[in-house]
Amino acid sequence: MITTKQRSKLKAMANTLKPAVIVGKGELTENIVKEIEVALYHHELVKVAALKSCELSAKTMCAEVCELLKCEPVLAIGNRFVVYKRSDKENIEHIEI
Repeated sequence: MITTKQRSKLKAMANTLKPAVIVGKGELTENIVKEIEVALYHHELVKVAALKSCELSAKTMCAEVCELLKCEPVLAIGNRFVVYKRSDKENIEHIEI
């Protein structure tokens, strides 16, 4: 569980991120969740955007993704959300929170 101070730092870092995954007009599929998992493995902090025609809200999708992937929610505003999970991948610069 991350603290509010750590979450604040992650939010600041997420401001400059471009969405790594975009959810179409459907809902969260197994493939989209796998894409988020891969992005978390490589980057630790991932921004996900949903099209306006998407059936689910960003908060709902964020909760589902966090439950499935055991990651931490950072932010869910409008049609975007950000999640964080410490990666066990070697040879990358880990985010210090």
